Amino acid sequence: MSADPLRWLDERAAERVDAGLRRELRARAPESPSIDLASNDYLGLVHHPEVVAGAIESVRRWGTGSTGSRLVTGTTAEHELLEAELAEFTGAETGLVFASGYAANLGAVTALAGRGALVVSDAGSHASLVDACRLSRSRVEIAPHRDVVTIDRLLADRTEERALVLTDSVFSADGDLAPLAELHRVTRANGAILIVDEAHGLGVRGDGGRGLVHECGLAGEPDLIITATLSKAFAAQGGVVLAAERVRAHLIDTARTFIFDTGLAPAAVGAARAALRVLRADPEMAGRVLARADDLARIAGVPQPDSAVVSVVLGEAQVAYDAAQACRARGLSVGCFRPPSVPEGTSRLRLTARANLTEPELATIATVLTEVLAAARARTSVPA
Repeated sequence: MSADPLRWLDERAAERVDAGLRRELRARAPESPSIDLASNDYLGLVHHPEVVAGAIESVRRWGTGSTGSRLVTGTTAEHELLEAELAEFTGAETGLVFASGYAANLGAVTALAGRGALVVSDAGSHASLVDACRLSRSRVEIAPHRDVVTIDRLLADRTEERALVLTDSVFSADGDLAPLAELHRVTRANGAILIVDEAHGLGVRGDGGRGLVHECGLAGEPDLIITATLSKAFAAQGGVVLAAERVRAHLIDTARTFIFDTGLAPAAVGAARAALRVLRADPEMAGRVLARADDLARIAGVPQPDSAVVSVVLGEAQVAYDAAQACRARGLSVGCFRPPSVPEGTSRLRLTARANLTEPELATIATVLTEVLAAARARTSVPA
């Protein structure tokens, strides 16, 4: 028995270094000279004057913190306005704001599942939905990615009365789309509920950025629940569940991440409301995101994407990590996805488009990516 009870941490760290999987934090400067293709600021609103002003005004009015849980002192009139505005924008009956998108997924799934229920989740679902499955106390089945036939069979063969189907609308690693119309058809036919995480769809897909659910004509369906984050297209923080009023009431009574977590801070509420106003005033922003994503895909030599996410698979973790570092050294910040975020052998650069990318920035991106990807692809068997 070791005298150092934490020795195993050093051993695991060494294993991750050998596998090219060690992660590190890098503090960014307030005004970095690098071109940002790594963040999820899809609409480019983080520094937008109206969004910044919205955050500041909320702090002046309500203070720096929400002061308590939503059920005690953490709900302000502005929280309720944000919920109503998001619901109206997406076509949902009502909304409920959580402290994060992660908390929204955990709260919704665990409150609606439980013992005696079946949860079926897409293999590509976000980690927050994965953790929600683990905490649900339900029987959990993982369906192959975008496999509606398997989901239909699992629902039809179940012995449980209640069932939930979980999926992202836009999958965060590959940027591909869930077959929402088909999923909703089989969930309804089998008396199940469909929960759709619109984290990467809201602000990007659909009419004026209303999301993929809206685009598919499913907005307001009583057996479909939307979860989303406010930290991506809406340039703030927090999460939301958009659903029927009786779902909202149930979550207020039973969702532990709502009941026992401090309410979303006023600055984030004000920023999100302002970002929504900016998007509504300029609904073409969503289309500009997709146009810039097409530009990035062309530069990187990968197929045209369906979302703001452009995935450039390079294979081995070390190859992807080195390529990301090479981009960074040349003034280009890109995402680097390695296991467990993606399967073994599919490590990649993840490029995220922004509506406000300029032509000079695209020219620089083309120069850097052409050079870096040529070197990376020479080290791997993954085709261009």
